[in-house]
Amino acid sequence: MSSTWLKSAIFYEIYPNSFSDMNGDGYGDFAGITEKLDYIKSLGVNALWLNPHYDSPFMDGGYDVRDYFAVSPRFGSEADFDELIAAAHARGIKVILDLVPGHTSEQNADFLKSAEAVRNELSDRFIWTNGEWEFPQGFRAISGRHDRKGNYIVNFFSTQPALNYGFNRIDEPSWQMPYTSDAAMATREWLKSVMRFWLDRGADGFRVDMAGSLVKNDGADNEKPATSEIWRDIRAMLDKEYPDTVLVSEWSDPQAIRAGFDADFMLDHHGNPYNLLVRAEEREGCYSYFDIAGRGDGKAFADGFSAWYGEVKAAGGYIGLLSCNHDTPRLAPQYTAEQLKLVYATLFTLPGVPFLYYGDEIGMRYIKDLPSVECGFARTGSRTPMQWSVERNAGFSTAEQTFLPTFADKQTNVAAQTKDKKSLLNFIRSLFEFRKTRKEFAGGDFEFLYADGSKPLVYRRGELIIVVNPTKSKCTVPVTVPPKFKPIFSAGKEAKAQKTSIAVQPLSFTVFGGK
Repeated sequence: MSSTWLKSAIFYEIYPNSFSDMNGDGYGDFAGITEKLDYIKSLGVNALWLNPHYDSPFMDGGYDVRDYFAVSPRFGSEADFDELIAAAHARGIKVILDLVPGHTSEQNADFLKSAEAVRNELSDRFIWTNGEWEFPQGFRAISGRHDRKGNYIVNFFSTQPALNYGFNRIDEPSWQMPYTSDAAMATREWLKSVMRFWLDRGADGFRVDMAGSLVKNDGADNEKPATSEIWRDIRAMLDKEYPDTVLVSEWSDPQAIRAGFDADFMLDHHGNPYNLLVRAEEREGCYSYFDIAGRGDGKAFADGFSAWYGEVKAAGGYIGLLSCNHDTPRLAPQYTAEQLKLVYATLFTLPGVPFLYYGDEIGMRYIKDLPSVECGFARTGSRTPMQWSVERNAGFSTAEQTFLPTFADKQTNVAAQTKDKKSLLNFIRSLFEFRKTRKEFAGGDFEFLYADGSKPLVYRRGELIIVVNPTKSKCTVPVTVPPKFKPIFSAGKEAKAQKTSIAVQPLSFTVFGGK
C-alpha cells in the first residue's frame, strides 16, 4: 500500500441521483456535481466518493451493473463524466468510484451469455448449479428465467447474479469450483480490467462494495483467507501499475487492511464501536454514548475502538469514519443540530479518514416510511434530494416531479445556513479547516485518557487533549492539561482546565492545545 494522500483526505459521499439536477429530468447528474464543485471545496473536503455511476437498470439503486465500461445515460454522457473528473482534479479534489465486484445486473451481457443453453467461453463467469431443481442450502438460487439447465446463485436480490470467484470449501464438487480454478482466475482478471479502465479515465481509487464476500464458503469476516488472497493480488497489481490508487473497503473488520485495503469503514453493526458511539438507540434496550439522557457507555466504546484501531494501525491502514451513507439512516432527527456538532467533532477528530455524506453538513433528516424506490426499501429515506434552498424542489431540480420527493425547510438548506454563522454547515467548515491546521490529525499518537459510562470522554491526539460531554450535566474529569495549553477549538461552552482536572460544560466539545 503506497498511497500517501489518504492520511490527509476528507471525503464527501455523493449519491448521484440525489445531488443536483442540471437537465431538469428529476434525477441528479454529472453536470450537477460539476457545477457544485466549488461548494464542495468550500466545505474543506478534498476527495469525493461517487456511488455507482455505471450503466444500470437501477433495480438496486445502481448496485446492479449492466455495463461496467460505460456510464449511465441517466447521469449524462461519457464526456460529462470526464469533465467532472477533470474539474475536480483542477480544484485539488480526488475522486474514488464505487466498485461492485461481487455481482452484476441480470441484464449484463456477460451474464446473458453465461445463461445460454449451449456452453461457451462465459458459461463459468457466474455460479450455476447442475440442475434447475437444485436449491442448495445457504445460497439464494434462481431458476426458470433462462434456457440454461441449472439455477444461478445471486448475492442479494434476484436481479444480481453472483460472479464466480470460486469456493474455498467445496461441498458440491459437481458445480462448486475452487477459487484457484481457471474460471475463478478469469473472473479475477476481468475485475482487474474494470479497475484499469476507470483508473485510466482518471479515477483515484475505489470504494469496494461488499469487499469481503467474493469467494463463497470462505469463513468468517475476520478470516476470509481466499477472498483476502484475491485482494492482495489486486493490491500488488495496483502498486505496480497505479501506485497512488486508494482502496477503501466495505468490510467492517481489520482483516480488510491485512487483505491489502488502505482503509475500511467501521459500519453500523450491532455492538461495534461506531454503533455504541452514535447509533445504538436504533436497537431497543441499548443506548449510544451520545444519548443525551446519559444512558450510554463511553468505556465500552473506548475499549472497542482502541482494540479495532490497534489492529488497523498495526496493519498499516485507516478506519473510515462516516457521518452516514447511502445504506444508513441519517443521524437527524435522532440528534439536534447542536448535538450533531458534537457528534461530527468527535467522529472527525478520532483517528481515521472522515467521510461526510451529502446533506449531513446541513442536518438533512432521515425520512421514515417513504415508499421504496429502486429497491431502496428502508434506505430510501437517506437518499432524498439535496436541499439547496427553499426554491422549487429545494433547489435540486426544475422538474415537474423528482425521482424522490424533495423537502423544503427554511433552515435545513445550504442557502440559509451559509448566511448563519452559527449553523451546522459553517461549523463543519470550521471543523475541517481546524483539522488542516494541526499535523496531529494526519497521524501521531492516540489514546483515551478518560472513559467512564456517560461521563465526558477524553482522548489525546498527539499533544492535543480533546474532551466531549454529550449530556446536559456539568462534570469534572480527573485529567491534567499541560499548564500552557488552552482551548483552541470548541462547540458549545469551552471546558476549563484546572490544576489536576477538567471542568466540562454540558453539551460541549473542546480541544486543548499549545502553539
